[in-house]
Amino acid sequence: MSWFKSLKGKGKATDGTYAPPPGPPPDLAAPPEWKPAPEASYTDGLYADATEDEYESAERFCAQYPPDPPRLLPSHIVERIDAVGCRAWQLELPRSPRFRALIQNGGEKRSAGVVSVVTEPSCQDVCLLSDLPILAGLYDIHGKLGVYYEVKILRMDGIIAIGSACRPYPTWRFPGWNRLSAGLHLDDFRKFFEDPDGGRDYTPLLTRLSPGDTIGFGYAFALGTVFFTHNGVRLPDAFTGVYLPRERHDVYAAIGVEGACSFEVNFGGDVFRWKEGNEWAWRVEGHVGTLAGGPAGGDDELPSYDEVRTNRRVR
Repeated sequence: MSWFKSLKGKGKATDGTYAPPPGPPPDLAAPPEWKPAPEASYTDGLYADATEDEYESAERFCAQYPPDPPRLLPSHIVERIDAVGCRAWQLELPRSPRFRALIQNGGEKRSAGVVSVVTEPSCQDVCLLSDLPILAGLYDIHGKLGVYYEVKILRMDGIIAIGSACRPYPTWRFPGWNRLSAGLHLDDFRKFFEDPDGGRDYTPLLTRLSPGDTIGFGYAFALGTVFFTHNGVRLPDAFTGVYLPRERHDVYAAIGVEGACSFEVNFGGDVFRWKEGNEWAWRVEGHVGTLAGGPAGGDDELPSYDEVRTNRRVR
């Protein structure tokens, strides 16, 4: 198969900049604030650029729609997480004519615990988000080290990008190009965080992909660190000090795609290639949907802390 048939959609060079996400109060015990990565940055993409109109449209979108505040999940979602664990996480079908593909979400009635995506050659740049956050600001981490998911690349006659984003996010932009979003783009292996231009070099340990390779995305709570894995091997940290303070953000898995591609997304419903990711300390269930006190919000559908504790004791 033609592994890199069409390489389009890199960030357009502009004078627009984004401020880093707000960090914690400056005290000696606070984790580090976000700082630009030390690697050289690029004004243009390695292969091609997105259009100026798409960049400006994304700028207007972000100016018009501020980031959503963190929210508690409705009780029926919490119950589903209790019942099926990581298989509760799926990909949301984007409402965009740019997206031409089939998404087959797994579930408790399916043998596969992964989400399958097959796109057509006419599929334009689009960002797919998970339906549930992988990092939820109003839920306790319960001693966990972080959260993690993987994407198995089956075909890439176009571009695939893997990362995270906060809602709302412009659906026509790859992860890492706009506010509160990180991404690793697999056509040029550059990393992006709020970077609408050409990104930054990531690591010499990742220079090529083959069909069947798996790329993982991880977020470590301690220092707000984003990292990636390749075929079960953890790569160097990509960014540190992002999505802090954690309590201010709901963060979703974000996968960009363009062209004819095929891949499988594993939120933990199947075995991870990165072995540490299979441990409880890195699984999204047990964090998202699990309360430990704090504000409960005003939605009548939301479970109370006592209800959650009672339900878990019964189970």
